[in-house]
Amino acid sequence: MTSYTASDLLPLSGIQHFIFCRRQWALIHIERQWVENTLTASGRIMHKRADQPFLTESRPGKVVSRALPVASYSLGFSGICDVVEFIQSPSPPAPLHQGEGGIRLPKRDGFWQAIPVEYKHGKEKSDKSDEAQLCAQAICLEEMLATEIPIGYIFYGKTKRRVEVTLGTELRELVRSIAEEMHQYFRRGYTPRVKPSKACRSCSLADICLPTLQEKRLTASDYIRQEIESL
Repeated sequence: MTSYTASDLLPLSGIQHFIFCRRQWALIHIERQWVENTLTASGRIMHKRADQPFLTESRPGKVVSRALPVASYSLGFSGICDVVEFIQSPSPPAPLHQGEGGIRLPKRDGFWQAIPVEYKHGKEKSDKSDEAQLCAQAICLEEMLATEIPIGYIFYGKTKRRVEVTLGTELRELVRSIAEEMHQYFRRGYTPRVKPSKACRSCSLADICLPTLQEKRLTASDYIRQEIESL
């Protein structure tokens, strides 16, 4: 298994960008370009409400930690979990693996199961970008806490719905494959060529990427004239 150093770690949040569009990810994380639109602004506001560093809430049988920093040296990622819920469970009689029945928390009795919760502004997507990001968070937590995390949740702001995600083998393999590809791109400083799709319409980087210009091989003057005529 690949082992990365602290200087190799990439932003965990980039997984979603990478699955959505590899070119978008490269523009942001390799070329350091970013433009905000209404969608990204709404998402940032939602995360600002969830991300309150060092804030911990306690309820009967539940401890909620917000804006928890995490890292995985097997994936080569670091980032922030919006929320991690620790749910109290009975002491496991004979766990098959270390951390299978949960972990101990300081000054608290029993065992506690860690469950990551990711907040998203929109609604469920047709791809696996949200699930992959959540799974990567779980893998980070597993490495840091020496435990196993079978499920997580995604809360979608548009539908006000909390969706349970099973963190199974297939999803974990996807995350590790994506992580390896992201590191390969980053080491090479490689920005993929454009592959126009319907998603380009909602991309905040469309004016930088210029998917229409690159797709049709237009000159700059032809592109500007085409855009003016479409108004």
